[in-house]
Amino acid sequence: MNGTLSTGGGGGGAAAAAAAAGYRQEREGFLPTTTHTPAPGRKPVQFLDFEGKTSFGMSVFNLSNAIMGSGILGLAYAMAHTGVIFFLALLLCIALLSSYSIHLLLTCASVVGIRAYEQLGQRAFGPAGKVVVAIIICLHNVGAMSSYLFIIKSELPLVIGTFLHMDPEGDWFLKGNLLIILVSLFIILPLALMKHLGYLGYTSSLSLTCMLFFLISVIYKKFQLGCDVESQRHGSGG
Repeated sequence: MNGTLSTGGGGGGAAAAAAAAGYRQEREGFLPTTTHTPAPGRKPVQFLDFEGKTSFGMSVFNLSNAIMGSGILGLAYAMAHTGVIFFLALLLCIALLSSYSIHLLLTCASVVGIRAYEQLGQRAFGPAGKVVVAIIICLHNVGAMSSYLFIIKSELPLVIGTFLHMDPEGDWFLKGNLLIILVSLFIILPLALMKHLGYLGYTSSLSLTCMLFFLISVIYKKFQLGCDVESQRHGSGG
């Protein structure tokens, strides 16, 4: 009886120690590097797929640009149709879900030593998971690129015409279809053929700077321009 109890107690202690080790692994960090000193009794994580060469700053710019893509242009439209309170609630829910999904991805990557999306899908769900993840990534990229090209077609002629004081409808070189072809051949294609995607951090930083500039411009213009709704209301009341 005593031997059985002692064996059971030892098994319970081992299970508790394993649970504590797993909790420490989740709390300490998602992607520890080789220079990070592992916790006592913990084996350092060895990534088997590839070794990243992009700096932390460039990675931040690329990720920020991917998060705040062309969809940011539709936030004002969404807020106008949902209301401020409901819009903020939806935005908070999406932020929490995105944070939790990133937490799961980084935790899985640190456990299995794989950082590629397709390989993680294959490790979790087999070959079918790899195919599903690849299809989702392709659809996401095609959708993002389609939205950018649509913005180029509809907005770039107006921007160039405004700076050059030309009529976008009258000049053939300001046609949206032609600008899409030129931008795709001379800007998008060279960037897509780059061997190291870390250099895209420079273009991402430029796009983030433009977003910040337009945000400041919109806030500034808000206090410079009057509200047509208020003027119409006062006019109808008089």
